[in-house]
Amino acid sequence: MNTERLDATFFALADPTRRAILGRLASGEASVAELTQPFGISQPAISRHLKVLEKAGLIRRSRDAQRRPCRLELKPMMEASAWLERYREHWETAYRRLDALLTDEMKAAGSPSKRRARRTPKK
Repeated sequence: MNTERLDATFFALADPTRRAILGRLASGEASVAELTQPFGISQPAISRHLKVLEKAGLIRRSRDAQRRPCRLELKPMMEASAWLERYREHWETAYRRLDALLTDEMKAAGSPSKRRARRTPKK
């Protein structure tokens, strides 16, 4: 896995506006003007966000006469997802072990022989 591309992907995803742009592009390609409308920020500001997304490989721009539509690219997201998946598997294994340990301890604490052993008669 390319570390620089992974860094660029997470950097791009760190901004809520860029995540929202990706969310919009998930439903289909859009021009810069179309992407500007829901955000209430200037077209140059959206263009700067698009440059970050494009540098990370998360989007691709093409030319269609005067229009420059943007479309989502999946490969960097799939790579980031695969990277995160390794850690999810690690934590799930750790949580399963913790759950088993706590279950055993709760069963042991709730058994009658353990309860009697704890209650020693006062003299």
